[in-house]
Amino acid sequence: MAEYEACILGLKMVIDMNVQELLVIRDSDILIHQLREEWETKNYKILPYLHHVQELRKRFMKTEFQHVPRIQNEFVDALATLSSMIQHPDKNFIDPISVRIHNHPAYCAHVEEEADRKPWFHDIKENLAKGEYPKFANPT
Repeated sequence: MAEYEACILGLKMVIDMNVQELLVIRDSDILIHQLREEWETKNYKILPYLHHVQELRKRFMKTEFQHVPRIQNEFVDALATLSSMIQHPDKNFIDPISVRIHNHPAYCAHVEEEADRKPWFHDIKENLAKGEYPKFANPT
């Protein structure tokens, strides 16, 4: 989320400067690949950030996201240091993005309590400790 927040702040700053073409260089492998739509975003907390960056990208005529491996990021570190010294004229923060967190993930399955009041994995743990299969299992 911090990587996306930094990206959003940078995009907002260059939008205010009327930049039309933008090359974004980051050492965050996952951020760059997600923004290029080469990797899917499975973390539901990240999706609002990704969608926000995609909306901000529409304000540019051309945007390109380029990954630089961390080992080669001296240039990126220098740019980050310089950008931290620049005071944005309007604000120095990102407007919060509302994220709703549900009590249970959508993929969570309901597991009923065992009659013997032992956890669901008790039998598995016992079989592993004894080094044997349950009577009803087929070992092949």
